[in-house]
Amino acid sequence: MTKQWDAVVIGSGHNGLVAAAYLARAGLDTLVCERREVIGGASVSEHPFGPEYTVTSLSYVLSLLPPRITRDLRLGRFGLKIYPQGPYFAPRRDGRALRLRSDPKRRHEEIARFSARDADAYEEYEAHLAGLARILGPLLHQIPPRLGSRRPADLVGQAKLLTHLRSVDMRGAVDVTRLLTGSIADLLDRYFTSDAMRGLLSVSGVIGTWAGPRSAGTAYVMLHHHIGEADGQAGAWGFPRGGMGSVAAALGGAARSFGATIRTSAEVARIRTRGGQVAGVTLADGEEIDAATVVTTAHPKISFLRLLDPAELPAGFASDIENWQTRSGTVKINLALDRLPVFAAHPEPDPEVYGGTIVLAESLDDVEDAFQQAVAGRPSALPFADICIPSVFDDSLAPAGRHVMSLFTQWVPHTYADATDEAELEAYADRVLARVEAVAPGFTSSVLHRQVIGPAEMQAEYGLVGGNIFHGELSLGQMFHARPAAGYADLRTPVRGLYQAGSATHGGGGVTGIPGHNVVRQILADHRAERWRRRLTVRPVH
Repeated sequence: MTKQWDAVVIGSGHNGLVAAAYLARAGLDTLVCERREVIGGASVSEHPFGPEYTVTSLSYVLSLLPPRITRDLRLGRFGLKIYPQGPYFAPRRDGRALRLRSDPKRRHEEIARFSARDADAYEEYEAHLAGLARILGPLLHQIPPRLGSRRPADLVGQAKLLTHLRSVDMRGAVDVTRLLTGSIADLLDRYFTSDAMRGLLSVSGVIGTWAGPRSAGTAYVMLHHHIGEADGQAGAWGFPRGGMGSVAAALGGAARSFGATIRTSAEVARIRTRGGQVAGVTLADGEEIDAATVVTTAHPKISFLRLLDPAELPAGFASDIENWQTRSGTVKINLALDRLPVFAAHPEPDPEVYGGTIVLAESLDDVEDAFQQAVAGRPSALPFADICIPSVFDDSLAPAGRHVMSLFTQWVPHTYADATDEAELEAYADRVLARVEAVAPGFTSSVLHRQVIGPAEMQAEYGLVGGNIFHGELSLGQMFHARPAAGYADLRTPVRGLYQAGSATHGGGGVTGIPGHNVVRQILADHRAERWRRRLTVRPVH
């Protein structure tokens, strides 16, 4: 007889593993089905250069995973160890460098080398962001109410949201509005004048985004990254030992410890339904798996337009998914090096430099120009890069004396997701490495191996439709109650028993695990409500 599972989770990315762990912890017999031969989704460690090098293929730094999840799932017991990331270091072609040191006095001195006014404004800027984070941060953990619904239960959810917003004064309301609708350029214009500061800080507003720093909504993208927390420190980032795949390994270990089963090389080809209720899944090899509850963490265009027949869905929902914006122009470059780079602006070895984020962005105008070139259909002539060298902390990633480097870069045309010009993609990667060479002479001769992952590979291999690392753009029209469809931001779907918890749901975007945590809250609440309905409909026999 076919086994009846309580719950099946589609996808073993971080959200799927978090969901499986919490479901199993709640006593549900849970199965995870993963298409690839390894777990982790976009949070995965791989070995493209051979077994001696461990590369974090896509996602490359940890911040947004809430401490509550770490505690609840006892991830430390399953090997999760985080090395705190150092501050920003932005070397420039003129031989100078901007360093945003952790110590306020030294940071002020560094910024003042470029602008005394900018140095004085930085603390005010950080305080402004902290105030916005206090308002919007808690909302990231909430299951959004169905705004516009008149059902009593939904009105209660709307009232709770209003209660939270009651603490926002008039100034705060204006600041939030400007943040959500404005660009990162608009925000930076209020505080900074130097190209160095504006270039460096603009990058956080466009990471993973099909938008330039002058595009509306990029101010929020910056704050979304700022809200994160590592080891209890707000806005902090860290490198997991063993690469980002160790996050998935710890989550997988936690899920198994609670009784969940994880199957790799188990591609789901179809979500089966019966009478508007989910019935289970069918694998690509034809195996049918029955379950009363299914959680999909795949991209919504995969979940609802491929795994389901769109005809089974309400027209409005299907239309929202069809029109879901999921463009990108990101290229991830991973390198193996035979030595650390020597920066002209700071030639002496410095753990604070090598262990931080190295940003190549001369000015906000350069970043905007790079985007506009991609919009016009050409890979950027001068791509920006967000660079990390995690092997300076973690000796498990490379042989002694050698290193791995991660370069998160933008932009190529978003159309590369479906039709890549491979020669142009390689030429683009050459230009990125040339940018490093310009600030660290001799760098290119240190490169032993190179891996270039463009939007097409992100889409085909990792399920990131359009190459978008967030499963959908973090624009105002695709946030909170609109993520990913009207009336379904509460992690339910139009099919009873089918839930969604991927990065395209609220709380996703980055390695947060929040959708995976919240979907289980929703499932258990629905199960409790169903039990009460059954009790109330059972009449005693006299």
